[in-house]
Amino acid sequence: MKVKFILNGRNRVFDVKPGEFLLETLRSNHITSVKNGCNESSCGACSVLLDGKPILSCSLLTLRVEGHRVTTVEGVQEEIELISHYFGDEGADQCGFCNSGLALTAYALKRELVNPTDEDIKKYVVGNLCRCSGYQAQFEAIKRYVRNEK
Repeated sequence: MKVKFILNGRNRVFDVKPGEFLLETLRSNHITSVKNGCNESSCGACSVLLDGKPILSCSLLTLRVEGHRVTTVEGVQEEIELISHYFGDEGADQCGFCNSGLALTAYALKRELVNPTDEDIKKYVVGNLCRCSGYQAQFEAIKRYVRNEK
């Protein structure tokens, strides 16, 4: 079946199987920045933005995005590069597997919340897991990014 949605600002049509999840659709169409981490909606590596809000693509049927906007890191490249500089400055990117999902979540946080508190930031990114770090460096990087600190 055909599903039409806006992917990274472009109208797209994808052939999908019944029961296919968005993660599968994106990866089978060479959008590999969206990672398959757990397939159980618990790690955040598959995070994308659906109409500007972070969602887990491994648990959303592709049919449900018909007519919506889906954004991956490729769709907000300049902003993702900025976030990656903060990650690098803080030493927050070790293996990098979680970076795409975490960066998109940080991008959405910055757009949604004005002057977020430390607690707001922690709550917003709670669904993004990292197996390499203790999160402090990532937290500091995200905090600096959303507050536009140099």
